[in-house]
Amino acid sequence: MTGSSGAVGVSQGARQRPAPLLRPFVRWYEGYRLAGFPPGIHRGMPSPEVTVIITFGEPVALLPDVGPPDTFDALASGLSSGPVIIAHTGFQHGIQLSLTPAGARALLGVPAAALGSWAVDLEDVLGVDYRELNDGLAGAPTWPERFAILDRVLARRLMASGEVGIDSALSQAWRMLVSDPGRPVRAVADELGWSRRHLTGRFVAEFGLPPKEVARVARFHRSRSLLRTAGPHRLADVAAVCGYYDQAHLAREWRDLAGVPPSRWLAEEVFPIVQDE
Repeated sequence: MTGSSGAVGVSQGARQRPAPLLRPFVRWYEGYRLAGFPPGIHRGMPSPEVTVIITFGEPVALLPDVGPPDTFDALASGLSSGPVIIAHTGFQHGIQLSLTPAGARALLGVPAAALGSWAVDLEDVLGVDYRELNDGLAGAPTWPERFAILDRVLARRLMASGEVGIDSALSQAWRMLVSDPGRPVRAVADELGWSRRHLTGRFVAEFGLPPKEVARVARFHRSRSLLRTAGPHRLADVAAVCGYYDQAHLAREWRDLAGVPPSRWLAEEVFPIVQDE
């Protein structure tokens, strides 16, 4: 169990790895309960993982560029190279799951690309399992009991899916670009014996993003994870560790992918609802 408190709000929750059977498909379960914060917005940041959120009580409100908010009691969101803006009232309570792209296929029954860069209602992809999962989580009194329910339902879905996975060559390309975002896309294509055009088409069809964007998101995610650890951190050092040319390059990528420079995000992000380390 982890928790923190400040002058304007209280954050409590728990983080746990799933059962060993599920670990190639789910990185983390993260439960959260946050209260007493002022209303505002939170930036859901680009990540090389598929995000699933199940709320208890107040729904998640996503703000599109135009029009009213889209609200979800539970959602699945695909990969994106831009932020998702979340409106909040100062209170959130729920569970976030971080899925690998293979987890999207095995547990949600669709490739990550089918989820798009916005969000879909989780019930639409889980079908009859959604009600069991939602009711069980809402009724369980502790985080370990909730995580155990996730293990049970997701393991059953995994066994029923037959582990229909991503093509091994495509998985290899994904791992190369996510683990080493500075690797040229042409070099990855050459190693597989594919043309760059073929690699790009396969990436977009499976993941929803071309290889170059996947590498950008992976490097950005690494920098954000580092900035979330105990600091302070010099941005020039973060840039060097994460493979940016310099601090200016880091700042440009943050403005493109997050909509704000890292210094502003660190100053403004006071309500860590979801997608935080």
